[in-house]
Amino acid sequence: MTMNRLFYFLVFQFLAVQITVGQVDVDKKRSAEIAESFFQNQDPLSMQLKFSTRDIKKNTNDSTYITSTLLIQNKELAWDSLKIKLRARGKHRRQNCYFAPLKLKLKKKATKGTMFEGTTKLKLVLPCLLQKDKNDLVIKEYMAYKLYEIISPYHFKTRLANIEFEEEIRSRIKKHNLKAILIEDIDKVAQRHNGRKMTRKVHPLQQDDRTSLQNSLFQYLIGNTDFSTRGGHNQKLLYTDNKYVSIPYDFDMSGLVNAPYATISGMENMKVYITEVTQRAYKGYKRDYELLQEVRQKYISSKDEIFAVTDSLKQYFQDPTLYEKAKDFIDDFFEIMESDKKFEKNIVNRTRTK
Repeated sequence: MTMNRLFYFLVFQFLAVQITVGQVDVDKKRSAEIAESFFQNQDPLSMQLKFSTRDIKKNTNDSTYITSTLLIQNKELAWDSLKIKLRARGKHRRQNCYFAPLKLKLKKKATKGTMFEGTTKLKLVLPCLLQKDKNDLVIKEYMAYKLYEIISPYHFKTRLANIEFEEEIRSRIKKHNLKAILIEDIDKVAQRHNGRKMTRKVHPLQQDDRTSLQNSLFQYLIGNTDFSTRGGHNQKLLYTDNKYVSIPYDFDMSGLVNAPYATISGMENMKVYITEVTQRAYKGYKRDYELLQEVRQKYISSKDEIFAVTDSLKQYFQDPTLYEKAKDFIDDFFEIMESDKKFEKNIVNRTRTK
């Protein structure tokens, strides 16, 4: 090959690589924008699923999945069909619930052109039991996720779904109409904040002070004891902006949700302080007092926005009394936050040092 031909060949190869890289970047950006818009749209998504609840609880684990087909209704009201992999997750719910919460895996290529483009992993929270108010409990847990979005930029994005679920029971099919919560994967949260997820434990007092206070007061707001920032229970740890941030999830044991199966956590000896899940107990660690007061004021100033979120979800409740109880429960929280005496007694004097 002559020098001229070699030169033009190398130029051509270089340009081809640049075009390919550029196209990959464009595709990545497009997928990221679609994934972002998926959670920006808060209209409940219509879905159809079919599998055996018995099989998924018995035959799946952290690395073993079953295959199924997910149907999702698109903007044109037609149904997109996606091949997916499913597994049960959550030790307690897997053992004690009729419907286990699920982890969904999707092939990137299969999602192209659908509203799931750019998404390869999702969590799906279903009702636990078959009781009458099962869907209202899901709405209340969804409410908790939406409230934390107001308080902290470090949160899981969520979206409601209406699921037509066909349960395979041996040779017959049992149909259920369920409310569910779609939750983004921690990898997406890390990507959004240019951070990385952590698998090792970091002591709470080494975690970021501000976000730790936001988290602790939020858990107090919803009356939740079923978490541990020390042990990583119902928390995901993120390293971003040179700090460790603990992000909460799974709120079905909280007083706000007040599920019939909810119990007080055995961690940190909580049963000494409260006897019912609708009672509150603060589990936060001691931080700078001025910062605590600053975060407290953030909650107080967000009161109208918080109640605007609860009001927007009223339409989805089948039992209006459950909505009113949830709203009253949040109102009780603000009575404590707005009273210096009650705040000192219930929060400041209850902070942990180790």
